[in-house]
Amino acid sequence: MGLFYFMVFGALGAVVAALELSKNSKDRINTSPAFNSFKNNYLVVYSLMMAGDWLQGPYVYYLYSTYGFGKGEIGQLFIAGFGSSMLFGTIVGSLADKQGRRRACVTYCITYILSCITKHSPQYKILMIGRVLGGIATSLLFSAFESWLVAEHNKRGFEQQWLSLTFSKAIFLGNGLVAILSGLFGNLLVDSLSLGPVAPFDAAACFLAIGMAIILSSWTENFGDPSENKDLLTQFRGAAVAIASDEKIALLGAIQSLFEGSMYTFVFLWTPALSPNDEEIPHGFIFATFMLASMLGSSLASRLMARSSPRVESYMQIVFFLVPPSKEKGGSISFAGCLQLLGFCTFEACVGIFWPSIMKMRSQYIPEEARSTIMNFFRIPLNIFVCIVLYNVNAFPITVMFSMCSIFLFVASILQRRLMAISDKPKMENWTAMKERDPEAEPLND
Repeated sequence: MGLFYFMVFGALGAVVAALELSKNSKDRINTSPAFNSFKNNYLVVYSLMMAGDWLQGPYVYYLYSTYGFGKGEIGQLFIAGFGSSMLFGTIVGSLADKQGRRRACVTYCITYILSCITKHSPQYKILMIGRVLGGIATSLLFSAFESWLVAEHNKRGFEQQWLSLTFSKAIFLGNGLVAILSGLFGNLLVDSLSLGPVAPFDAAACFLAIGMAIILSSWTENFGDPSENKDLLTQFRGAAVAIASDEKIALLGAIQSLFEGSMYTFVFLWTPALSPNDEEIPHGFIFATFMLASMLGSSLASRLMARSSPRVESYMQIVFFLVPPSKEKGGSISFAGCLQLLGFCTFEACVGIFWPSIMKMRSQYIPEEARSTIMNFFRIPLNIFVCIVLYNVNAFPITVMFSMCSIFLFVASILQRRLMAISDKPKMENWTAMKERDPEAEPLND
């Protein structure tokens, strides 16, 4: 079975390398030196932030289990993290818009470093505090950095299309290459150097500290709504009105919640799914394999977004149809386990396509003045869904859990089709009016 892991990893690596080396002029976007400098600075910071996050990923469940906690207690710890993100997410998002996105990014670093420190304690209450801090940090990671990037990109007058380049590179590096290296580095710390499952959390804190230093020294501050007299309640109300009054924003939020809910459920379940009888599996190496699959997806996304066709709204329908397989007994040592690993890699490839694509759609549809607030509003139903799943983790077999994920992804595909349809309406109306004036007019392209 160990050979199979290496074969999957090698095959995925070869495909990613082939895709990157075969890119031609149609797959690339011509940019300016000023933009490249700005982009590279952001990519360095984002990669360090993601290294701090990914180093922890493969070992959270494992660390809790080594402290003697069962699946139910571990599920409660995970619930604390997602519940914290749900309760405090909109608050920190609004503060980021009002008090500054750069300041929010620094707060992310500090909060996550404190969360890493709590992992040294085997006490349940201390670990619970760490999960709460981690939930707050997660809300900032998935809102403040993107909001700062979009605002700074626009403030500097760069072309809108160049945003998609930064998004795809950020996912390729931060959610791909850095995640792979983090998985392998974590495996080195825990298995090869025998430093224990808490070592990756210490390494994560170091990377976060380095990233914070770069932010403080090179980033400028930007804000959402410049109005000084808007309190948090007014900001919440404005964000809720924006979501309720614009169907595109509402659909985008629902799609994101459904997909991410399935993704986070997968994050919790892949370890027990691949080792149902507590088999010894290389957590870091498997995680690196998943991230290589995600890297493959982001490479595909960068090609798709560099071209005018197909549109993001169109190809994303297909992504939601590729779902993780159901659980079968045997896990990591059987043929069914091999198929399951390949299915998980397929899902991770879809995750790699999802992230830069959803970022591009958010940059198009979400108003700048309340970007962080609205993005964290999207995470409320996501966190509710994941908390419900984790609370009932012992009540249902893993097969049922993955089946629920499949249903939610199918619904997301239907909503994505609706989003594509309504986003096409203005173009069709403009083309109809043009056709009336000029019968020889051709249909409008994106």
